[in-house]
Amino acid sequence: MISFDMKQTDVITLLIELLSKSIKPLGYKLKKDEIIVEHPADSRFGDYSTNIAMILAKREKDCHVATAPRNDVSSVEVAGKILDEVLRLSKDDDLIEKADVAGSGFINIYLKNSFLLKQAEVINYEIEFRNKLSEYGKGKTMVIDYSAPNIAKPFGIGHLRSTNIGQAIYNIYKILGWKCIGDNHLGDWGTQFGKLIVAIKKAEILDSRFEILEKNKKINFDELTIENLEKLYIKFHEAAEKDEKLIEEAREWFSKLENGDTEAKVIWQKCIDISILEFNQVYELLGVKIDLALGESFYLPMLAEVIDDCIKAGITKKSEGAVIIEFKDMPAIVLKKTNETTTYLARDLAAIKYRIKQWNPDLIIYEVGSDQNLYFRQVFETAKMLGWVPKEGFEHIGHGLIRWKDGKFSTRKGNTIHLSDVIDKAKEMAVVLANKSNVSKEMTVVEKEEMIQNVAIGAIKFNDLSSDPRKDIIFDWDKIMSLDGDSGPYLQYTYARCQSVLAKTKVLEQKNLDSVPSSINEDERQLLREFYKFEEKIVEAGKRYSPAVVAEYILSVARKFNEFYGKNRIVESDQEAFRIFLTKTTASILHIGLVILGLKPIERM
Repeated sequence: MISFDMKQTDVITLLIELLSKSIKPLGYKLKKDEIIVEHPADSRFGDYSTNIAMILAKREKDCHVATAPRNDVSSVEVAGKILDEVLRLSKDDDLIEKADVAGSGFINIYLKNSFLLKQAEVINYEIEFRNKLSEYGKGKTMVIDYSAPNIAKPFGIGHLRSTNIGQAIYNIYKILGWKCIGDNHLGDWGTQFGKLIVAIKKAEILDSRFEILEKNKKINFDELTIENLEKLYIKFHEAAEKDEKLIEEAREWFSKLENGDTEAKVIWQKCIDISILEFNQVYELLGVKIDLALGESFYLPMLAEVIDDCIKAGITKKSEGAVIIEFKDMPAIVLKKTNETTTYLARDLAAIKYRIKQWNPDLIIYEVGSDQNLYFRQVFETAKMLGWVPKEGFEHIGHGLIRWKDGKFSTRKGNTIHLSDVIDKAKEMAVVLANKSNVSKEMTVVEKEEMIQNVAIGAIKFNDLSSDPRKDIIFDWDKIMSLDGDSGPYLQYTYARCQSVLAKTKVLEQKNLDSVPSSINEDERQLLREFYKFEEKIVEAGKRYSPAVVAEYILSVARKFNEFYGKNRIVESDQEAFRIFLTKTTASILHIGLVILGLKPIERM
């Protein structure tokens, strides 16, 4: 969880202040940051719950200090006394409807309907809500390093996780008022390019080990595709298993590339151009726009200075001709190899130095697979030894793997799982869903195709974002494309349902209601009791670097709305104005939540 202070939401702040005041007359002392106020797991036990009485009773018992009239007082008794003070102090406020003591001393608090309505009104008016959220990170800057697909390889399903999670974290911090810089740190440098150069040159002379085009046809750069490059790279490794000299030849060509060899640079640049073209097409399809794409090669002019900084700081040593950095509790890492070529570490350190100088960020986040956990610990520790640490530090969000329900995934391209295959499959399933819908039959061909693509992309993205980023996820097509379960299409369908209701009513859109109806049923109250949590869930998602917090919350709102929708008439009902208000607030929450997660809200579905 995020280590720096991100201030509490208004409701929690009010309750903490109230509890702090309530314990003082009883002779208890507790710092405000020690007072925990949370939502009960079961909504029957209130809107908020606190274990403050249990903390105080335990502290008194452990310390054997008379901080209250009786030393042997139980947590239930302490809770009762605090409860009396809470009710006394809040009796004239428009906040607490009732409160009670449960279990071994939990204090459960139920908010007034009128207070819940005011919270919902802010969300209902999206501009006001966004302005309120933007105060959290005002004046702060965050740099996030994400996506970073492999040059000369088609966009794989693995890099989809980094792209989706990174973009969602970027969106969360942006809506919380941070200045955000997204950097696509492309791996456009390294020994793999020596291998590619050798593979391309061998293919040009039609060596049988590397032939990928028609027989007796030379490679034409203009005809090269990213699929060709991937095949060449695979064929190089197959051939290198039989001929070890190829590895040495690849090292020599990468050394030539580092030294500015013209032929090497031409081939290298072509590989990059082909790859960037492919990546941009993928980003456009996913609705992702990353601010910068500064590849590793961008930092090459800075490497000599960075290595010199490390040497001057006294954190390096020579080892068999290489320059390394040692740590107390981690393996050593190479900064510069024996053949004078640089490593990932040197280039990542250069990126940190550049980012701090360029943007002076409060926080730098890396969204990269969990298999890089050790490496980033080494990078961060090295930066710390150099004094290159942003005010709020570094954070590595190491995402888990994608696993398939049956352990397999059929792809026409071999073992590598390409994103294009997954998207094609999702679109096929979205077509099936669309053909069952009466609404889709009324759409034009263009409208229907756009809807199908938005559903397919949304389904894939939501499956990626609906669980903690650090956990592995299961790719289960039946769940991913469901209109009834915890899925992207379910949320998009619920949003479209809200829009359909709002299109039918004659009640004018309004920011405010005069008051909550004198009598509201349980379905309405359950929905109203869910709305006020939205602000704190977005803040929590930022603290935990977890878009899943937002995903889980908007799913809960969608479920409660659909329960309400299924049991209650909305348009032309006795409670139409209030129920339209509930529908409009639901739509606002889903709209903001879907956009944060990178899904397209769909008006008709």
